[in-house]
Amino acid sequence: MSGKVGEKMVPLGVLLKKEQSGERMERPDVTHGQANQSKKGEDFTMFELDCQRVPGDNVSTFSVFALFDGHNGSAAAIYSKENLLNNVISAIPSDLSREEWIRALPRALVAGFVKTDKDFQEKAHTSGTTVTFVIIDGWYVTVASVGDSRCILESAEGSIYSLTADHRLEVNEEEVERITASGGEVGRLNTGAGAEVGPLRCWPGGLCLSRSIGDLDVGEYIVPVPHVKQVKLSSAGGRLVISSDGVWDALSSEAAIECCRGMPPDAAANQIVKEAVQLKGLRDDTTCIVVDIQPPEKTTPTVPPTKKSGKGMFKMFRRKSCESSSHTDKENFVPDTVEEIFEDGSAILSRRLETEYPICNMFKLFICAVCQVEMKPGEGISVHADSSKPGRVRPWDGPFLCPSCQTKKEAMEGKRPQK
Repeated sequence: MSGKVGEKMVPLGVLLKKEQSGERMERPDVTHGQANQSKKGEDFTMFELDCQRVPGDNVSTFSVFALFDGHNGSAAAIYSKENLLNNVISAIPSDLSREEWIRALPRALVAGFVKTDKDFQEKAHTSGTTVTFVIIDGWYVTVASVGDSRCILESAEGSIYSLTADHRLEVNEEEVERITASGGEVGRLNTGAGAEVGPLRCWPGGLCLSRSIGDLDVGEYIVPVPHVKQVKLSSAGGRLVISSDGVWDALSSEAAIECCRGMPPDAAANQIVKEAVQLKGLRDDTTCIVVDIQPPEKTTPTVPPTKKSGKGMFKMFRRKSCESSSHTDKENFVPDTVEEIFEDGSAILSRRLETEYPICNMFKLFICAVCQVEMKPGEGISVHADSSKPGRVRPWDGPFLCPSCQTKKEAMEGKRPQK
């Protein structure tokens, strides 16, 4: 599920140079629509359009679309909706160039998710929420996710790409192994006499997911560390479909795309929800957000060419090797395709916060890498303090965590008793 950093990825500087040299300078038009049928009232959405990377600069803007699917109450979903974006932005240093800002997003998203979870759990609420969090900056799309909501992309060429990972225990063996290694128990509901029913769950608590924000009663090994994927669209654009499991329990990615092809975003979102409810009934909150990213002044979505019968619609991301620094821009750049820039789904916080992951010398050394509190030299605890690879990293190498965030990290790794 996770990509390897620094290998076989398109160099971000190459893509941005192409924009700066006059090719694809125009920013896309971003339009959206949403639809919902409510069963429990625990799904929440967020739309922030024209956010400014640089305060007062109307050119340096980005958009945010997010879906929060709560469980065991709505408190975690509401809290995340109100605080997650600020926590992510606060984790990005000021005065960055656009290239640096985009490259800083993966680490900042990890820090923002963990801080939101830590702050919410301190309120002693036991509800939880999945999160699918999408940031669009020009043709660049960055998606961070925990849980079982999904974001898919249909390119203008008609191919479908998954931008999220599924953190249901039933389908994710790696996450089951991580939880059991951290001290959690995974199994199905036991009805007595040895009979087990339903999906795999984590005990105590009975949660079917391995990652979420909140869920204090389940254990710290249900982590808030998100899967993050970052891609660049071609200048022809594409369509994002962000939906809760109420949709995906009924529709495949292909069916969701096909049922609304050619419709504007509002109608498309309504059609997807309608199709899902018709197939499975309203068993859960069912929410869909559709976002079209299109060349300027293009008012209706392009209908991709019809697929030939028998051919799958899912495609792998195109990656260009960046092993040699002597590659020219022309060699590295592939027009009119979806380029994968970055991906990682590791649940190990130290790995996700490493200084060279994926950028160097951009984040301040004596600021907690998660909560952004200032620390004096010697106060912080290196994320590598308990590293099992002493030859590679040293316990005095940054980044650093404050004592509170270090306690959170150890708990997520099963090194502290759960609350």
